[in-house]
Amino acid sequence: MVPEKQINEFVSRMQQSAGDNLQSIILYGSAANGEFHRDFSNVNLLCVLRETSFATLAPITPAVKWWSGQKHHPPLVLTREELERSTDVFSIELLDMQQRHRVLFGEDVLSGLQIPMHLHRAQVEYELREKLILLREHLLLVGDNEGQLWDLMLRSLASFITLFRHTLIAMGDPAQRSKRDAVQALSIPVQFDSSAFLQLLDVREGKAERKQLDAKDVFTRYLHGIQQVTAAVDRILEVASGTS
Repeated sequence: MVPEKQINEFVSRMQQSAGDNLQSIILYGSAANGEFHRDFSNVNLLCVLRETSFATLAPITPAVKWWSGQKHHPPLVLTREELERSTDVFSIELLDMQQRHRVLFGEDVLSGLQIPMHLHRAQVEYELREKLILLREHLLLVGDNEGQLWDLMLRSLASFITLFRHTLIAMGDPAQRSKRDAVQALSIPVQFDSSAFLQLLDVREGKAERKQLDAKDVFTRYLHGIQQVTAAVDRILEVASGTS
């Protein structure tokens, strides 16, 4: 389901338009590790340039506009120095990219990145708390509209499972787990009910239909599970970092 033909076409267009300024193009995220879903996943591309002045960005705009016209998000454009200096503020994102990527052109600029794990632990807690607050805000706007409840859960699911996987990493479990495995693995030390997350994955993957489930019941367990993980993560990460 990954649009390989479009990806290859973009790489070709970028090579032609950027020339020697193009250092690397990397596919990262679910499209690179086999968990891509046409309805819920993005095709994420990193383009590393040697220079990012206006004069060097202007030639690649036709390629990026073409890519956006295929209904994809614009690529992430950085220099290698910017990438290396971003590990302290984007530790989750860059660790995720490092673990799940495929080089399409040029150098593998991700594998050698040094991620500061003490900052990674802090970002995990911050992101969990922020996304939980946003989930509650959206819930208040959605109310009991079942269709919108489903959309809210299915659209937010991947972000929370990513943070669950990074919680495991911060606890010392660096295994590159699938979404389903990450939920089940974290449910053991945190002791939360993982059933809502697994049911939502079933719906995403076409293994179950929404009409077979009660949206309010699923959301109740979904929200409670996220709150349990968020409440437990500070204590768990303190133990993992040896500060307790």
